[in-house]
Amino acid sequence: MFNIRIKVKPLIVSIIAGLFISQSVFAATYTVKPGDTLWGISQKYGTTYTKLMSLNGLQSTIIYPGQVLQVPGSDNTYVVQKGDSLYLIALKYGITVDMLKSANGYKSDIIYPGQVFIIPRDTSSNRTYQDVSRGSIERGVIPYTKEEFDLLARLVTAEADGEPYQAKVAVAAVVINRVKSGIFPNTIKDVIYQVDAYGNYQFTPVLNGWINRPASADAISAARDALSGVDPTNGALYYFDQSSTNAWLWSLPIAARIGNMVFCYGR
Repeated sequence: MFNIRIKVKPLIVSIIAGLFISQSVFAATYTVKPGDTLWGISQKYGTTYTKLMSLNGLQSTIIYPGQVLQVPGSDNTYVVQKGDSLYLIALKYGITVDMLKSANGYKSDIIYPGQVFIIPRDTSSNRTYQDVSRGSIERGVIPYTKEEFDLLARLVTAEADGEPYQAKVAVAAVVINRVKSGIFPNTIKDVIYQVDAYGNYQFTPVLNGWINRPASADAISAARDALSGVDPTNGALYYFDQSSTNAWLWSLPIAARIGNMVFCYGR
């Protein structure tokens, strides 16, 4: 463990300058971390280092760990909600997952309700925030929300990571077939989170938490293909790994075998 001594100098802020700054810009604060620079912080908040200096009454670009800076904007942070993923948050604000993780110094792919994330602006293309409604309905072979699209792609990642692309599309197609069947719930979200009369989850990743892993690029493409009508199973309602010893599953009519996965029709 390193013993780092940091010499902290007091910050002198011009009271007169502060009186002329609109209170509307004091929407958030940022605590300086070791290695931070004004330029780096400005990039996180879609502003310039000179504006940060003006906003905080700074006379130089020197800042110190632990120092609290005022930063502009009221939409620069996001509180994680239940059902969120890094992909979904990035999609909401028109940025990439890598940008989101980099802006927050975040290494994990797992997030939890209540976490607060800094939302950086995409300065490479001068995009502003895209307020994508979590409840907006998209069109496909079935109606779905952007939240459900992300959920479907995450299920595909959890169930078919390492399997052929066709198997990934097939997993998504099974969920869609259930939505359309009339014997399962009628939304993607309700199908994936369904618990039967005996208290059993229909999809193992919901039980073990793998559903919370971010979707892979292939899984996102597979979900999109399935929602556009591609179905390698021709209507299957079930799937399982070929190593399964579940006699009931093996008793179902087999629709297709793809990679290590078996897809079946209902009775």
